[in-house]
Amino acid sequence: MAEKEVILTRAGLEKLEQELEDLKTHRRHEVAERIKQAREFGDISENSEYEDAKREQAFIEGRILELQNMLQKVRVIDEAEGDGRVQVGSTVTIVDLDAPQPEEIEYTIVGSAEANPRQRKISNESPVGKALLGQSVGSEVEIQAPIGLLHYKIVAVQN
Repeated sequence: MAEKEVILTRAGLEKLEQELEDLKTHRRHEVAERIKQAREFGDISENSEYEDAKREQAFIEGRILELQNMLQKVRVIDEAEGDGRVQVGSTVTIVDLDAPQPEEIEYTIVGSAEANPRQRKISNESPVGKALLGQSVGSEVEIQAPIGLLHYKIVAVQN
């Protein structure tokens, strides 16, 4: 089975590249130093500092491999291209048509590797992201989400 491509914005790609660089140049060396210091405490069989440092080392090495694998499958989307329809990289302003006091909500549609709901970056694979893709200003969308049926109207799209 072919592995799924990782869709990222230019900013998302830069963020992952910076994280990888930090892990390889700083964090890897910091944890190696912690392991060296912990060994100097003596018996490593009952040395919690050594065990903690080894666990952190395993996490860092795992994350490095994960990032390298992701970066091999990256497709960077060109946010400048757009025909007014929602695409990955678009910032979409919607209104919840079911809300007693409709208010505008703004989301940026990103690939799943970049999604961060706290920053209002939603995945193109999420129920809301899927429903918004390909739509344009004025479109009303109905979304079956885990919390129930949602009704939104798109009031702005920035590509």
